[in-house]
Amino acid sequence: MKRVIVIGCPGSGKTTFAEKLSKRTGLPLYYLDAIWHKPDKTHISREEFDQRIQEIFATDKWIIDGNYNRTVEMRLKECDTVILFDLPTEVCLQGATERIGKGRYDLPWIEKELDPEFEGFIKEFADNSLPKLYALIEKYRAEKYIIIFKSRKEADDFLRRA
Repeated sequence: MKRVIVIGCPGSGKTTFAEKLSKRTGLPLYYLDAIWHKPDKTHISREEFDQRIQEIFATDKWIIDGNYNRTVEMRLKECDTVILFDLPTEVCLQGATERIGKGRYDLPWIEKELDPEFEGFIKEFADNSLPKLYALIEKYRAEKYIIIFKSRKEADDFLRRA
């Protein structure tokens, strides 16, 4: 496990897990949200985003935290380990709600409320995004180490054994 992607629904615990995994393994951690977003709540261009991801790929070891569906397959091709958080929608909504008002490593601002569009994305994730993630994982299954967590307890248990 040297090149890891952590994907799944927002609010599922991906970022917290990735931070703990990085501390446990010493692998450098990159947050896609921190790369994409600017402090003024705008974002960099797709080209710049892709270039930054390519720069990460040029290194030997990394953990990349985040979805960004457009770039999942390019990251799947480069990683050796896929960690997917497939948690119930209610758990993800609670996770997203609980981080409101708190500083985060992956965002350059503090969220003051749960954005309705973001809430909708979380509510639709299981129907819209998850099947695509599973299809991509299946496409690369033979050459990757795949870990799927159905609960935060499973993720915590994994970290205890890592």
